[in-house]
Amino acid sequence: MPRRTTILLDEAVYEKLVKESLTKYGTARAISKVLNELLKESFENRQNILRLIYAEKVAKTTTKEFEKFRRELSKRLES
Repeated sequence: MPRRTTILLDEAVYEKLVKESLTKYGTARAISKVLNELLKESFENRQNILRLIYAEKVAKTTTKEFEKFRRELSKRLES
């Protein structure tokens, strides 16, 4: 069930929401819809990241192995 609330937005954030609303829905009156979509996506992405962080790991490595890999990768990127 939708709830009505008041939020205070920075001017730049408001302008981006209006622009996105106009682009997506052709009206600035769809700001709530745009904001809801962005928040849902943000929360979902956060949950996915947390799931990855806390999921059972399928590979194991030591700090020494990781540092060696990181150095090799840096060398490849420099060349």
